[in-house]
Amino acid sequence: MANFKPSAVIGRLPEHYFRVLKEKVADYRSRGIDIIDLSSGNPDQPTPEHIVRSLKEAADKPENHGYPPFYGKKSTLEAVAAFYKREYDVDLDPETEVAVFHGSGIGIMGISQAFLGAGDILLTANPAYPPYYAAAALAGADVHAIPVYEKDGFLPDYRTVPDEALRRVKLLLLNYPNNPTGALATRDFFEQSIALAAEHHFPVVNDFAYGALGFEGHKPISLLQVPGGKEYGAEIYSLSKTFNMAGWRFGFAVGNASVIAALKLYHTHVYSTIFGAVQDAAAAALLGPQSQVKELGERYERRRDILVSKLRSIGWDVSAPAGTFFAWFKVPEGYRSREFAEKLLEEAHVAVAPGEGFGSQGDSYVRVGLVNSEELLLEAAERIAKSGIFRGSAVHSSERSHRG
Repeated sequence: MANFKPSAVIGRLPEHYFRVLKEKVADYRSRGIDIIDLSSGNPDQPTPEHIVRSLKEAADKPENHGYPPFYGKKSTLEAVAAFYKREYDVDLDPETEVAVFHGSGIGIMGISQAFLGAGDILLTANPAYPPYYAAAALAGADVHAIPVYEKDGFLPDYRTVPDEALRRVKLLLLNYPNNPTGALATRDFFEQSIALAAEHHFPVVNDFAYGALGFEGHKPISLLQVPGGKEYGAEIYSLSKTFNMAGWRFGFAVGNASVIAALKLYHTHVYSTIFGAVQDAAAAALLGPQSQVKELGERYERRRDILVSKLRSIGWDVSAPAGTFFAWFKVPEGYRSREFAEKLLEEAHVAVAPGEGFGSQGDSYVRVGLVNSEELLLEAAERIAKSGIFRGSAVHSSERSHRG
C-alpha cells in the first residue's frame, strides 16, 4: 500500500492527548482489568428531557430538512443573546455579536485560524487545555505560555511576559473557569487582561466552557461583564457542560463584532451549517428552565467534597477546585505526573490524566474528573488506599512537602 507524506500542517500537530489516555484505559480493560476512569471529561448525566423532546419535535419539521442559514437561525442567535442578558446582564446584537458552530472546539480552532499566522504568538497560560497548542500549530504560530501557580490562584502574571513576545502576540486565549486547575477568574484579573489587549491591540478570548460551574456560591463572571470586555474581547461557550449536551456538538461565541465576523466566515467555509433541529434544541436549552443547571453544579460540588475528604483521610493532601468538574491534585513528593498516574493505573486500577499533558507547569499534578458517581469516586479512593501508595514514607514525605 502506498504511504503518502502529509502536509507540513499535519506534521506540526501533536498526538491527541485525550485519545492516548482513552487507548491506555481500553488496553487495560481488554485484558479483563476493571478500571475506574477518572481521566475523562465526558458528563455522566443525561441531557434534560425537555431538550431531548425539543430535538425530536424539531426533527419532524420540514423546515429543518433543508439547508439552514449559513450564519445560524435567527431564533437561535436571539436565544444566545437572551441567555447572556439573563445570566450576565450583557447586551448582544444577535446579528453581529453572536456566532454559532459545531461545538466550542470549533470556536477555539476558528479564532486561532482567523487571527494567527506564521511568526505570530498565541498568549495563554501554562498549564492549559492541550488543543490550544494544536490550534496555534495549525495556524503556524508560536505559543507563549505564562506559568501559573497555585499560590496565585492559577492566574497569569502578565508582567512576566517579555516585551519582544508581546510585540508578536496576536491573540490572548484564556480559560476561566479553568481546565485543568478548576480556578476561577477574578474581576481584577479580567480587567488586567482587557487593559493588556487594549494596550497591544490584540483580541482576548475567554473559553467559558465551564461558565455554569462555580462552587461555594461563586458564580463565574463573564469576560464581557468587565468594562471594555466586548470592545476587546470575545467569549466561547459550550452547551456540553451546562446542559449535559456533549454529544450534540453545539457551541457559540459572543463579543467583539470583528472577531465574530471572522469566526462566521471561517465556519461557513470549513463546516458549512448546523442541523436546524439541533439549533432549535439549543435554543430550548438556553431559554428553558435552568433549575437542572443549578442542580448539576450542586452535584459536582458534592462529588468534589466527598472525593477531597476521602483522599485527605488516606494521606493525600489535595486542594479542592473552585469550579469546573475537574480537580487538580498535586502529586506526592518524589513523583512526576506521568509516573504517579501510571502507578495509580497499575496498582489501584484508577485512571487519571497526567498533568504534563497540559504543559510543563502541570508535571507536579494530575487531573481528576468528577463526572462519575459518588459511589465510583469513593471506590476509586478506596482502591488508592488499599494499593498502599500512601503508606509509610510516601505519606510522610507528602506531608512534609505540603504542610511544611
